[in-house]
Amino acid sequence: MKEIYRYKTPNGKVPFDEWIQSLTEQNQARIDAYIKRAALGAAKKNIEPVGEGVFEIKIDVGPGFRVYFGEKGRTMILLLLGGDKSTQRSDIRKAKEYWRDYNAED
Repeated sequence: MKEIYRYKTPNGKVPFDEWIQSLTEQNQARIDAYIKRAALGAAKKNIEPVGEGVFEIKIDVGPGFRVYFGEKGRTMILLLLGGDKSTQRSDIRKAKEYWRDYNAED
């Protein structure tokens, strides 16, 4: 299983945590289950690249939740941001920005 980390902005915010904490506990649990399946490599049909090394997990729950992440090697998933179908375009732009920022630190 790949290790799962969360991106932290330069000012200390964790965008993924801020988003997921705004959801119901039931939706949080469902999303967490999808993320764990992705870390195991078992959710491939729900994962699509969105460009610049960022991927989107489509979660068939609620309003069409999305989770954006990047991968480092074969051992790590970095959760960048979450959203739903209504915020997809801006979420993808923001996730790419976070991924570029993370990689600039390396």
